[in-house]
Amino acid sequence: MRKRLSFLDRFLTLWIFLAMAAGVFWGYFFPGIAEFWGAFQSGTTNIPIAAGLILMMYPPLAKVRYEELGDVFTNVKILGLSLIQNWVVGPVLMFLLAVLLLPDQPGYMAGLVLMGLARCIAMVIVWNDLAGGDAEYAAGLVAFNSIFQVLFFSVYAYVFLTVIPGWLGLRSFTVNITIGQIARSVFVYLGVPFIAGIVSRFTLIRWKGKEWYTRTFIPRISPLTLIALLFTILVMFSLKGNFIVRIPFDVLRIALPLALYFVIMFFVSFFMGRRLGADYSKTATLSFTAASNNFELAIAVAVAVFGINSAEAFATVIGPLVEVPVLITLVNVALYFQERYFPAALTAPGGASSS
Repeated sequence: MRKRLSFLDRFLTLWIFLAMAAGVFWGYFFPGIAEFWGAFQSGTTNIPIAAGLILMMYPPLAKVRYEELGDVFTNVKILGLSLIQNWVVGPVLMFLLAVLLLPDQPGYMAGLVLMGLARCIAMVIVWNDLAGGDAEYAAGLVAFNSIFQVLFFSVYAYVFLTVIPGWLGLRSFTVNITIGQIARSVFVYLGVPFIAGIVSRFTLIRWKGKEWYTRTFIPRISPLTLIALLFTILVMFSLKGNFIVRIPFDVLRIALPLALYFVIMFFVSFFMGRRLGADYSKTATLSFTAASNNFELAIAVAVAVFGINSAEAFATVIGPLVEVPVLITLVNVALYFQERYFPAALTAPGGASSS
């Protein structure tokens, strides 16, 4: 049976929309808040947002059975599909949507392309956990994407922002981003909570036992994910609340291709996973891994290359503002698909459930 949802989880969508509304209100009516959060900026990293993301990811990563992680890479079909979705379909789809819907706004177009190239290594862990996806597969695929990101992001950025636009007669951009800068971003947003999750699991199980860890420790830290998520959303929306109200048409123009991207990637990945015969938990994981983006890296690159007040940076900042409501909606879609297409998973011992 699916576990009974807690009060916080039952109204998750409401809390997220309230946090978004509060952030916009705060940012618009108290514009000084952007300066306040800006005081905690270190280079291209906003420390409150980074802390919120790391704390948000810690409980799901503490749940991962790392001793079983090797099994993720034995299913070549799922791994191959994830690779194609993330590093072929995703970047090409975002590029096409940006070119088709924002041809007169090259700065916004470039920002969206950066979003499409930055594969998710952070919030996907949370969406997957909320949808009852496979925690081990999520950790494995995220680690897999992280390695690809470090090795190939700068190459992809050159191809999609300099080479291909030139072929099409569009404005091209010069993007100088080093492997070291990308690796630093990956370490901050993924490495820190990953290490904390691994250390917690192996240390506490050895000290207190697996039963205590599963039944006592994990339930105690689980609420941190939602609290940190709401805090992160509040900060992000307050930083750009003034812009969202002042230039709503620009926000909507950037939001349209982003929303289309998230929805198309999710549905295509879900039904491809189901077609390959994957169970619900793995299908959900595959879908959210493909549909999410690493907005932290995209924002960091846009700020470092084009400047904090550039159109490119503004477009990347709109990314998470669109991703949060769309992906939380897709979490509910995934749970509906679970009931419709994978009913056995709801009654199987240890079956996927929201928690």
